[in-house]
Amino acid sequence: MSAQLDPSTLQTPIAVPHFIQGQLLTQTSTTYRPAHGVPFSTPALDLGKLVWSRQQPCPALHTPLNEIYDVLVATGDLLKRDSHGYLAQALDSMALASPLPRPILDFCYGNLWRMFERTKLEFQVDKEVGGADVIDGWREIMRPDGRAAYVRAFAPRLIHVVAGNTPEVAAMSIVMGALSKGVHLLKLPSNDLYTATAILRTMAAVAPGHPVVQSFSTAYWRGGDEKIESALFRPQYFDKVVAWGGEATIRSVGRYIGPGLELVGFDPKTSISMVGREAFAQQVDLHEVAAAAAHDVTLYNQSACVCSRFIFIEADDAQADRFCAELARELNVDRDIATAIGPKTPADLREQIDVLKLMTPDYRVWGGYDGQGVVIRSHEPVDFHPDGKVINVVITPSLAAAVCHANVATQTVGVYPSSRKKELRDALAGAGVQRIVELGATMRGCRGLPHDGFYPLHRLMRWVKEED
Repeated sequence: MSAQLDPSTLQTPIAVPHFIQGQLLTQTSTTYRPAHGVPFSTPALDLGKLVWSRQQPCPALHTPLNEIYDVLVATGDLLKRDSHGYLAQALDSMALASPLPRPILDFCYGNLWRMFERTKLEFQVDKEVGGADVIDGWREIMRPDGRAAYVRAFAPRLIHVVAGNTPEVAAMSIVMGALSKGVHLLKLPSNDLYTATAILRTMAAVAPGHPVVQSFSTAYWRGGDEKIESALFRPQYFDKVVAWGGEATIRSVGRYIGPGLELVGFDPKTSISMVGREAFAQQVDLHEVAAAAAHDVTLYNQSACVCSRFIFIEADDAQADRFCAELARELNVDRDIATAIGPKTPADLREQIDVLKLMTPDYRVWGGYDGQGVVIRSHEPVDFHPDGKVINVVITPSLAAAVCHANVATQTVGVYPSSRKKELRDALAGAGVQRIVELGATMRGCRGLPHDGFYPLHRLMRWVKEED
């Protein structure tokens, strides 16, 4: 990858290209000056070119899925080599605007190609929609009365309001979009203006003019711009809005949802961890348990939904304090997608943590505010949202008793030891949790399994039936 650009040397806003139905637009005309980050300029928006006519089929509708697999795999191969430098160029620009440090971005960009591997594509189609045949054509189903019906996962028309907290979201959106054979307008987020377009430029280099390439557009406008969104978010153009992001984003998009236009929401989530009393058994290395817990806390420096913010632990005060001391040391370690020194603890959190420091022994605090991470031990969860490598370790009489702290906003629960998952999973699922994993394994996800409580590719499709 190229060396990082120095923001102090920038004399003009960074150019942000758009990719419109297979064509790259680089002539910029509109400048934005965000409160955080560097100024950037984008091409003028032609709203008529951001939609596909319903009078014409989606470009890739009749393209066999095997051919689409080939295009995606070849795209992944070229992303890995980056011989055109599209990823390197995007990475340099991304490093200026993203809150993620350069080492994390380097790792993420260096592994984007893995999302395009054929076995993963085929697994996702097989497990989420039941096989390629129902996307390629009409699957015959015999009804109980002996008559036939025909079902197809039909190509959808989608707007994707993409989140920018990790580059993988852009890649995931493009992969699912290509597999769906639909048409896709990706609204670029201000904290990732480059990844999606770089991937599509790579795809266009692999297969110039291919129907899948013509099925994608990327463009930026300021989120919530009613003039633009009221014109685009309409059922005559799109079937669904696929929205990632915080509560404000979901609520803003929700204004336009009505008959004919559906919301597929990847809602804002948080995650927690549970550590059983087995961590203090004589044969167990507590340091290894703490390292696994720290992995789940520090992912993307705690900026992703999978990052744990509360750890519920079966322990007495002395045991919990031993664990917290080990955990604090592990927070201050470089990992593939975490840095030893992350963002400084926000001022509002520092004030609240300073108060807790005065309440020993009910509360104890390890770490510092300079980005190395902070661990707070308590008997009840703190009443603020831990962020910026801040983790609250909560002593609980049992893991079962801690289930009451999970709810529909809890995405992932990491459990130690793994054998305890089975006793907890029904209660956690009943509380609203979507995913239960072994402690330290929150990033070992797999497309083709449920995400946020549903199968994404299945939900993106338009399911159509023909009945005799």
